[in-house]
Amino acid sequence: METGSPAGAGTTGTEPVWTGLPSGLLRMRRLLLVVWLGLIALALGLLLGLLAGPVWAAFALLPLALLAWGWVLLGRNWRSWRYAERADDLLISRGVLWREETVVPYGRMQLVEVTSGPVERHFGLASVQLHTAAAATDATIPGLDPAEAERLRDRLTELGEARSAGL
Repeated sequence: METGSPAGAGTTGTEPVWTGLPSGLLRMRRLLLVVWLGLIALALGLLLGLLAGPVWAAFALLPLALLAWGWVLLGRNWRSWRYAERADDLLISRGVLWREETVVPYGRMQLVEVTSGPVERHFGLASVQLHTAAAATDATIPGLDPAEAERLRDRLTELGEARSAGL
């Protein structure tokens, strides 16, 4: 679910061009949800079934209900994440109930990192972390394609150096 052109930085008039996160991030998070809550449901069902009887094993359905609820919430959360590159700053928007929009001016960026843990690497994902002088404006864009993460890092670093040098 990508909106706009990932390589196209800038705006059309005054509206920013928003880019959504790749669906690989949603697949990874949902798989982790199924694995962990599935294991908890299985262990709880076995333990309660063996120790307290088969009627009590029905409590193993609670983690499965939580899994169904989490499945829906993860989808809504994933759809809420987006970012836009504008002429002077980067916008990051996220949140379902409480919408949060972070504006990071290019000239305030001190460090732009691309990170990828073992699970992210398995799913072909990377995150971009932005560090500024004010910790309150630090931001992260999770679950990007590694090539897009590197392109974004290079572009943000280039723009940050140009803005901080006063060019």
